[in-house]
Amino acid sequence: MAASSEIQLDHLPSDPLLHILSYLSYRDVVHCSYVSKRLNDLCKHNPLWRRHCCNHWLLTDADRLQSGLSWCSLFKKFYSDLGRYIEHYVVLKKSWEQLKNFLQQRCPRMIASLKAGATEVELEEIEGQIGCKLPDDYRCSYRIHNGQKLVIPGLMGSMSLSNHYRSEVLLDVETAAGGFQLRKGMRRCLPLTFCFHTGLSQYLALEDAEGRRKSESFYPCPDQTAQDPSAIDMFITGTSFSDWFTGYVNNVVTGEYPIIKDQIFRYVHEKGCVATTGDITVSVSTSFLPELSSVHPPHFFFTYRIRIEMSRSASPEAACQLDSRYWKITTSDGNVEEVQGPGVVGEFPIMTPGKVHEYASCTTFSTPSEYMEGHYTFHSLANKEEVFQVAIPRFHMVCPPFREPPTRTNASTSDSTLFDKGDFCKEDDEDDNGDDIGRHRGIDVVAFEGSWCPRLT
Repeated sequence: MAASSEIQLDHLPSDPLLHILSYLSYRDVVHCSYVSKRLNDLCKHNPLWRRHCCNHWLLTDADRLQSGLSWCSLFKKFYSDLGRYIEHYVVLKKSWEQLKNFLQQRCPRMIASLKAGATEVELEEIEGQIGCKLPDDYRCSYRIHNGQKLVIPGLMGSMSLSNHYRSEVLLDVETAAGGFQLRKGMRRCLPLTFCFHTGLSQYLALEDAEGRRKSESFYPCPDQTAQDPSAIDMFITGTSFSDWFTGYVNNVVTGEYPIIKDQIFRYVHEKGCVATTGDITVSVSTSFLPELSSVHPPHFFFTYRIRIEMSRSASPEAACQLDSRYWKITTSDGNVEEVQGPGVVGEFPIMTPGKVHEYASCTTFSTPSEYMEGHYTFHSLANKEEVFQVAIPRFHMVCPPFREPPTRTNASTSDSTLFDKGDFCKEDDEDDNGDDIGRHRGIDVVAFEGSWCPRLT
């Protein structure tokens, strides 16, 4: 029968067979090559492998010419090196390229801080050192770029408020291994990021343990009300490394996160959160600060950035000055609070045509989600008796999902249950994040001085 099939295939024209093969995956093409000599010859057709090289390795005609190899040989070369990552490579490679192209234009000094990719041997040595397997998507990303040099600003975003500053570096795998956790409450967790100023780190769970799911990324948050110091709650930032990294990159390259003084700031602008009154437009973006929040006792810490802009087409007579602010704050349990006061963060900005005034403030909540809205009161510079209000659009502040350790959850509650609560803490315990890295790699961790803000400023 096999011989008969081969004879029949030998008499079929190549074009329809190649057309059929072009719809197959690279695995199916390889399998077909074993069916008969005729298919084996056709499966080496270069245009067939060009598609797979482009789809799976993002290679171009220029790459092939530079390599001096056929498309088939080029696919084999990449597969022998990166084949285990074929399900992750395209997504992560595209994210890295998008991020680098964006940084080249907006934050060029960050490009120089990226480290060359790690080798398979280096990653295997790290796994041997920590005694735990690294997720394939994490390994794939670190084959492309082995994190970032320990410099400021950090690739994973910054935040600045009063005397509180945070800038998270994407750790290289060697430094991350130095902070690998084996202690109770943080077992089998690998740090992803590190901030010199706060000691804050995001972690990657390498195994299912202590209420965490394997491959989740999170900020640890000590339970301040527990007797056991190892009781660690978690603010979840991603379900996998790919989810965490690509989501962050998308926010950067789409302009969701603003660039301020050559740094990426993790403020999120809610679509539609813009209000225009006459010649003045007000827009708001917000950010949750995990390093100043905790789950027990419940207290969320948010910062918000407000942009006030007067239209360039406004008449010079429209110039005005801000006198006061009014806020209406509604929490998720239905409580309403009203706050008013002079100026904004101690300033009374004057608005003229084309003028932009931006400021950041903060607030704290003890419920999982809240929203604020209100207005500013201005007076005209041409006629101080002329007073008017400018609307501040409603904006929401929602804590990321978080999880409590299984020791606190009820027996009927799954370890993986997510809770929507929040809280305040000055800082994670020393052993929770950056200090372990500092001890292993000689990082000088600046002491966190605390900057808890009142209910509103």
